[in-house]
Amino acid sequence: MDNGMENMLELYLFESSSLLEKLDEILLGAEKDETFSQDAIDEIFRIMHTIKGSSAMMQFDSLMTIAHHIEDLFYVIREQGIEDKHHQELFDLMFKSCDFLKLQVDKIQNNEPLTDNIDNFVEEINGFLKIINVSGDTPDDSSKTEVAEPGKSGDGYSLDVFFDEGSGMENLRAFMLVNAIREVCADFTYFPEDVETNGETAEAIIENGFRLTFNSEKDLNDAIHVVNNFLSVRSYETVERKEEHKDEVKQGEEEKKSETVAEPKVKAVKDTKAKEKVAAGGSSAMVSAKQSLINVNLTKLDKLMAVVGEIVITESMVASSPDLAGLKLDNFTKSARQLRKLTDELQDIVMSIRMVPVASVFQKMHRFVRDLGQSLNKQVKLTIVGEDTEVDKTIVDSIGDPIMHMVRNAMDHGIEDPKERESVGKEPMGEIILEADHTGSEVVISIKDDGRGVDVKKVMAKAIENGLLTKPENEYSHKEILQFLMMPGFSTKSEVTEFSGRGVGMDVVTKNIEKVGGTVTVTSKEGEGTCTIMKIPLTLAIVDGMEFSVGNSIFTMPITNIRQSFKVSEDEIIYDPDRGEMIKRMDNFYPVLRLHELYYIPDAITEMENGIVMWLESGDKSYCLFVDELLGEHQVVVKPLPAYFNNFNIKRAGIAGCTIMGDGNISIILDALNLYDSSKML
Repeated sequence: MDNGMENMLELYLFESSSLLEKLDEILLGAEKDETFSQDAIDEIFRIMHTIKGSSAMMQFDSLMTIAHHIEDLFYVIREQGIEDKHHQELFDLMFKSCDFLKLQVDKIQNNEPLTDNIDNFVEEINGFLKIINVSGDTPDDSSKTEVAEPGKSGDGYSLDVFFDEGSGMENLRAFMLVNAIREVCADFTYFPEDVETNGETAEAIIENGFRLTFNSEKDLNDAIHVVNNFLSVRSYETVERKEEHKDEVKQGEEEKKSETVAEPKVKAVKDTKAKEKVAAGGSSAMVSAKQSLINVNLTKLDKLMAVVGEIVITESMVASSPDLAGLKLDNFTKSARQLRKLTDELQDIVMSIRMVPVASVFQKMHRFVRDLGQSLNKQVKLTIVGEDTEVDKTIVDSIGDPIMHMVRNAMDHGIEDPKERESVGKEPMGEIILEADHTGSEVVISIKDDGRGVDVKKVMAKAIENGLLTKPENEYSHKEILQFLMMPGFSTKSEVTEFSGRGVGMDVVTKNIEKVGGTVTVTSKEGEGTCTIMKIPLTLAIVDGMEFSVGNSIFTMPITNIRQSFKVSEDEIIYDPDRGEMIKRMDNFYPVLRLHELYYIPDAITEMENGIVMWLESGDKSYCLFVDELLGEHQVVVKPLPAYFNNFNIKRAGIAGCTIMGDGNISIILDALNLYDSSKML
């Protein structure tokens, strides 16, 4: 596949996925209102028309066929309306259609063959169309799209667009231009009218251009601004009829002899003055804002982030070069500070580019809750809070499955049946609250339900049955009992259903969240509900870290995990028979972990008053780490260790990765949570 086709395919996949997500939202809103508004009908019609056309040009016949039949269905609904008694059947049919189209798009993305056997599905759509089609008229394409005759400007203004020579697939580019103009102008016509289905129109567009006709000068100007920002456009011509604008002609100006003579105005798209003139209009300014957004492949952003990371490392190596030791270089120092400032700014910009709202994941849960509620015969309302919270794109892609798993758990295990809820004084409709919020350099996502909560007695009984207890039963706290839910294969579900009870439990969620450096905790109160909290770093690439030494080794701890650093004396250390060395901070006692003992590091400081203690916190763990010396705070680029080390399960030993320091040496980046857990295994 050549580069042009790859770009077209990427654009097709992005546009189709976005349209189908929008379709899901429209359907969920309509089902909630128990009716289709006129705006919803028009929008669904436009979505299907766009998917039909772009699929036809990309030769994805199954998508084109289904979209075409749904378009026909909504043409009839738009023209004739639909009775209330048919609404639920239409909702079910549309959700089924949306799922089918999504599945086909996923197959294209995964380079899998598309589904060919769609005859039964087409018959189902057509059968429903016959039921609601009161007049019996069958819609055709000509009745759905007004077109402009070639060579005529209609009753208003025409715009002839010419694409770059050799750009290729001019009919597809014309169709994409039509979709872009639809964002700012709903009422216009175009010729050739079948660009989305007829590849032969490309030759006509090359020879004569692509004509769009508008009813007002405002619509024309809005369209021109879209054209000016559209790729592969070489130039355009405007044609207006003089007879409708006599009142705009200055007094004393001689009128043309023929009132129907059209005056073409040719503009090159690269003409910046024309752009500035159009941009001066109020409505056109809004167009500019829409057209200023571009889509970038995530792989390119990953490479950009990698390059920025190398720049950060190189800048640090230059500024810390041993060749400069002892030299007083004022100009160099000044330039190095400026370089550091620009490097930090570059980091911030690149990281902000990668930040996307969690709304893309959260909104999908509406559909999931709707379908699962119907299957389980439960009434559940999903409330979303903080959907504009932004995290790194890589992390957004990683949290979709864990969130879906937790929502499924809440609906299947947590939310009771309507009758059971009423019997205990609850509203028959349960509620799941999906919330996201920033706390420093972390995003906290919580999934809370108002269901029956976790029966800790059942959990403990299951833990005993599975042999998971490591101490007497009566010594386990409520919080520790809930942690059993995170164990592999742990499930209290006695029946195997479509959704639960197969031994695939919370450990799947925990593993996925830990992969992106996050933590998972569960709280619950029997009879009132359960809350699962996931704490996830905003980005995985660059972190603020504190460098410190232990013996001859250098380590880095993320600043977000450090509460305090302080000196202590031996008499401040308390010895507990079960937990070992303890330090009192803010009326609480915290265990002390000596890093040189955990990692068997020689030549390290062993006397408490000669070293320093860092009070760390991660997830639900809080403890103190004894080290030799703090070396300073730095922004560090997180580098993964070679895959070979995965054989030794180093992440469980508290090692998250490494970073290259200014002098070229390597510093090990520690994971505060796993570091503590590994110390308990000794």
